[in-house]
Amino acid sequence: MSPFLPFEVIAAFRFLVEGRRQSLLTIIGAAVGVSVVIFMASLLAGVQANIFNRVLSTQAHIVISPPEEEALPVRKHEADLDIALVQKPAQRLRSIDQWQAIVANLRKRPNVTAVSPTVAGAAFAVLGDVANPVTLTGIEPAGFFRIIDLKEKIVSGTADLTPEGILVGTKLAADLGLTVGEKLRVRTNKSADSGGDQTFVVDGIFDLGNRDANERSTYVPLRAAQSLLGLSGGITTLSVNLDDPYTAETVAEDLRNSLDVNAESWIKTFEQVFTALRTQSTANYTIQFFVGVAVALGISSVLVVSVVQRSREIGILRAMGASRGRIRRVFLTQGATIGLVGSIAGSLLGIGFIVLWRLFARNPDGTEFFPITLQPMLFLRTGLIATMTGVLTALLPAQSAARLNPVDAIRG
Repeated sequence: MSPFLPFEVIAAFRFLVEGRRQSLLTIIGAAVGVSVVIFMASLLAGVQANIFNRVLSTQAHIVISPPEEEALPVRKHEADLDIALVQKPAQRLRSIDQWQAIVANLRKRPNVTAVSPTVAGAAFAVLGDVANPVTLTGIEPAGFFRIIDLKEKIVSGTADLTPEGILVGTKLAADLGLTVGEKLRVRTNKSADSGGDQTFVVDGIFDLGNRDANERSTYVPLRAAQSLLGLSGGITTLSVNLDDPYTAETVAEDLRNSLDVNAESWIKTFEQVFTALRTQSTANYTIQFFVGVAVALGISSVLVVSVVQRSREIGILRAMGASRGRIRRVFLTQGATIGLVGSIAGSLLGIGFIVLWRLFARNPDGTEFFPITLQPMLFLRTGLIATMTGVLTALLPAQSAARLNPVDAIRG
């Protein structure tokens, strides 16, 4: 040990080396606790990122639509009674009123990162004698791809829509035998008497990772959808993305109150998924807390035993002039050392667990269940917490050692 080190550090390390078995077991316990925290936190982060990406890769953070039409009172006469019934009307395909002004308002908000107008309605994809029901969505590609990046989901062709182009899902393409470059007729009913009908060229085939979506979803240029659905110049929805997706419900509530529109956040749309994510986080923090308590109790118990075993040495040090503060700092240094060494060893062990998971936890096709990344800030934060835990749990034994009477301690 270097003679230039402070007395507290020299004494602390000597006590740790003399009780090497106890010290080693305590450090191993702290390392296991740190590794569990790191592995579980990384695993949970990977799970949540995977779920989050799957949900929001095909869903805007907020979807704005026209307010629902109000219920109409219908009067009914029975015998001598005049009964008023409230009948909810069927919801027609309608455009958002003054949607350009709403878009301008949204783009001024600092937390809004992307806004895209869309037109969506029911239609039929017709090829020969086959007519499959689909959802026809008209988009402005530049803005819409900032909400849902269809370019990443294209498996054949391109996402760059031409004025007469259409994007279809893999299931619909398989059902109709479509390939890129072939023509597809789309038919809608604009009114009770007439229908919209237009022939498109398949520009691209996409895979949204959902069988139903791949079977029902089609995308065409905005103007083409407006014409087919009888909404010239109108739109049915506004897709909005935020810088923080977890604030979506708060922002949606503000939009409902200030703009008089129906704004639905992804948190409400996927309420069960959001609840599951929060439950996972709560469970993870609870486990981390109890692991931390177990590690803290282990460090504290070892230091308490160390005080009892070394009471004679502490008495001699006090008799030689060591102050209570110095004795206290000796045991605080021991606690900090155990926490620091345990956190370093635990970080290495945690990395090993993550590497093993990535090697052996795989799908039948050999791909990873979900990606788990090493987070430097997680290691730094866990190491700092472990070191502080060692210091805090050493407070009681350190105080007990500092209060020992030198004479009584030497007599044993």
